[in-house]
Amino acid sequence: MVLSDLKQGEKARIKDFSMLSDIVKRRLIDMGIYEGVEVCLKSNMPFGGPCMIETYGQCVGIRRNEASTIRVDKS
Repeated sequence: MVLSDLKQGEKARIKDFSMLSDIVKRRLIDMGIYEGVEVCLKSNMPFGGPCMIETYGQCVGIRRNEASTIRVDKS
């Protein structure tokens, strides 16, 4: 399952994000989002807009095409 498949309010643990570019991966790690972290999908914006995820009390917007490459395990 990938991050963009989650429904609003569902929680999942990040399993793999090796398919992301190095720049995006570095930015996510700097914000505390890395493999093994539990995230909650707050909202999926309409018309292919970004996905808003929350972890450690902070919300982050991720492009939908990048969210579709992040593999997760539902909690």
